[in-house]
Amino acid sequence: MSKFDWTSKWMQYQPEKIAFEEFESGRKLSWKTLNNLGNFVAQELSTNFKLKKGDRLAILSENRLELITLFVAAQKTGIILVPLNYRLTSPEINYLLQQSVPAAIWYEQQFEEKLLKTEKFRDIPIKQNLEKLAELSDRIVASNENYYFENAAFEEDHPIFLIFTSGTTSFPKGSVYTHKMLFWNSVNTQMRLDITSADRSINCAPSFHTGSWNVLLTPFMHHGAYTLVMRNFDAEKVMRALEDYKMTIFWAVPTMLKMMAESSIFEQVKLEKLRYFIVGGEAMPIPLIEKWHAKDIMIRQGYGLTEVGPNVTSLNHQDAIRKQGSIGKPNFYYEVRIADNNGNAVQAGEQGEFLLKGPCVTPGYWNNTKATKDTIVDEWFHTGDIVKQDDEGYIYVVDRLKNMYISGGENVYPAEVEYVLRQHNAIEEVAITGVPDEKWGESGMAFIVLKNNSEASPESLSTFCREKLAKYKIPKHFRFVKALPKNDAGKIDRKSLISNN
Repeated sequence: MSKFDWTSKWMQYQPEKIAFEEFESGRKLSWKTLNNLGNFVAQELSTNFKLKKGDRLAILSENRLELITLFVAAQKTGIILVPLNYRLTSPEINYLLQQSVPAAIWYEQQFEEKLLKTEKFRDIPIKQNLEKLAELSDRIVASNENYYFENAAFEEDHPIFLIFTSGTTSFPKGSVYTHKMLFWNSVNTQMRLDITSADRSINCAPSFHTGSWNVLLTPFMHHGAYTLVMRNFDAEKVMRALEDYKMTIFWAVPTMLKMMAESSIFEQVKLEKLRYFIVGGEAMPIPLIEKWHAKDIMIRQGYGLTEVGPNVTSLNHQDAIRKQGSIGKPNFYYEVRIADNNGNAVQAGEQGEFLLKGPCVTPGYWNNTKATKDTIVDEWFHTGDIVKQDDEGYIYVVDRLKNMYISGGENVYPAEVEYVLRQHNAIEEVAITGVPDEKWGESGMAFIVLKNNSEASPESLSTFCREKLAKYKIPKHFRFVKALPKNDAGKIDRKSLISNN
């Protein structure tokens, strides 16, 4: 038995306890059943499909139980899972496939048409439908037939995920996520959130996010807790499920909690078993915190990123109002440094870049040596976030070096969107920045300089973007200007852009 195979351990300790349940179908998996299905899938991957340790297996799917089974099989075989963003366009997905070169892909039927328009999809040797895997899994469960698999041997630094995250350039980077990172993130999470096998939660975050896998789901697996899998987020359904399933912890971004607070059943639902919400992605406004506090639901703000953790810091819920806007203090097994441009530590109250070191730091980006060397220097991961620390040790995010903004919990990197817009025949220059948005927290504003004698409308530019970008990346606002302000170095002065417009 491999030390990385968590499910086989829980199968020994509490075989009949339900580990996962699928909200829409009502299907349930005990630890015994999940381990048996994991053995079956591992056997299929290794024997019938000839996949081996280190091969990439891409996934294009909303949340469903089959993703959990594939994860269990990955812990047994050493195969690397590559969750793909189903919100992306075919050209965007094509780039991810080109970079990861998967030996196999498992996908939902609803995304087949998108994949068929993707050139690199044709090159993947093994293509499988997740609905068929679901049918086969149901037959195996009904038959009570037992499957066995001799786990592959691999080291703790072997990857289990390749998770793509947009960078400051025009193209996404594949962050390597190892079994070692998986373990230490779970330990950090448990120690700060007091997770036990009695805890219960919902996973409704998109399946391509590290948050969906690693904020609560994999720490819950490691500690034998229960997870209800929902295909996607729906405010009212989540509210009812938190109540009906007696959930104890729930992770969300502020936009989700705002929608839930505005739900028609907000006053009806008591949520008496819920200890707190874990909030990430952006700072949560005090009025929204107070609205949930009035309902006796505490708020724990946190900070994380795909390449590290993701559970890096946590603000204790008792400090939610007193230290509003803070991301809290570092979780247990992290070293942190707030450094100036020369790498020297700054004093309390001074601003500097947030640097991280520890067993949860990625070994680097997939086939991208330059990005790895630029980001990890002497074992310190450079987050690109500017932070400051008060005299009590609480950390606050001040700015983002990389100009990223967050819309509805989704990271949007202006450089990627600007790259697409610059391909438009009428555009001379473009700069995009995040602006406050009542619903999404932030949305994109594109400042456009048109070429001489050229014309374009916001509607036509939005349509142009829709063909090449996921919906959440498309700027909500387009403003036409005569020129973009530049600083002494000739770079676009984004702060001046906002203040003068």
